[in-house]
Amino acid sequence: MAWDWEKLQQQKKSQGGGGPPKVDEMFEKVKAMRGRFPGGAWLIIAAIIIVLLGTSCFYTVGVDEVGVVQRFGKFSRTTPPGLNFKLPSGIEKITKVKVRYVFKEEFGFRTISAGVRTRYASGSAYLNESLMLTGDLNVAVVPWIVQYRVNDPYKFLFKVRDVRSTLRDLAEASMRLVVGDRSINEVISKREEIADAAKALLQKELDQAETGIKLVTIEMKRTNVPEPVQPSFNEVNQAIQEKEKMIYQAKEEYNRVIPAARGNAEKTIKGAQGYALDRVNRAKGDAARFLALYTEYSKAKDVTRRRLYLEAIQEILPRLGTKYIVDSEQKNLLPLLNLGQAQGGKK
Repeated sequence: MAWDWEKLQQQKKSQGGGGPPKVDEMFEKVKAMRGRFPGGAWLIIAAIIIVLLGTSCFYTVGVDEVGVVQRFGKFSRTTPPGLNFKLPSGIEKITKVKVRYVFKEEFGFRTISAGVRTRYASGSAYLNESLMLTGDLNVAVVPWIVQYRVNDPYKFLFKVRDVRSTLRDLAEASMRLVVGDRSINEVISKREEIADAAKALLQKELDQAETGIKLVTIEMKRTNVPEPVQPSFNEVNQAIQEKEKMIYQAKEEYNRVIPAARGNAEKTIKGAQGYALDRVNRAKGDAARFLALYTEYSKAKDVTRRRLYLEAIQEILPRLGTKYIVDSEQKNLLPLLNLGQAQGGKK
């Protein structure tokens, strides 16, 4: 069915509708307003200019921000949070810098979505950032996060052209330097120590570059070796663990046997020393006693001889059992043969 263009235009005119107003009609309306309000157009223009100037002169700085004001492109001042005033646009320009917000840079991975179950993205593009050579010539995958704040807005905006790129380059260089001084086992097991060392080194480099950045923390993610060499690396670790286990077992046996042997040897030595001391003391005592007896003997030989004889007899006779004393004048011993039977068979 063909369209009747003229009929359609007539219907639009009859309904009062149509396209946008024509330029002539707009001029007619402006002239009518000028006639109704003398100087109204200029007043409207002036009001618009005042509104624009007012909105460009007053600005608000957030509680976690500071405002950096530039006058004709040159740094002028910093303004605190709240409502502030500046010269109109074209003369002064305001740049707001977040000084309390903690920014984050990720190396070796990227966060897709944060939450209870945070999802990360990794790949060959990010692997180049985290692939590093350790001090024992092994290759390690070292992902990490750098968190920082802006502590000097002036340096942050004007001293370095691209602060983020500079931060990433310095962070990667610092981490590679720290990792390059450690073995692969230290890189895997001592992540906190490496993070602290990298933070101190990176902060020093950032201060020298006048970036205006203050590091909050460096967090090391799970470090490992590249996937193609993980089976071999696991076998090496298992062998090392078995070796250490055997060493510990040998040390345990050593600690159990050697101290016992040393104790027995010390006991034997102490016993021998005690025996030697006892024998020496006894000999010294016997010698002193003999000398004392000899001194007394020299003073009274008969009395001392008799005393020694009686003491010896007193010590020896109780050990002899039954004793028979026979008179020297007795010639016949036959009466004496039944003395034991007379006492009940006891000798």
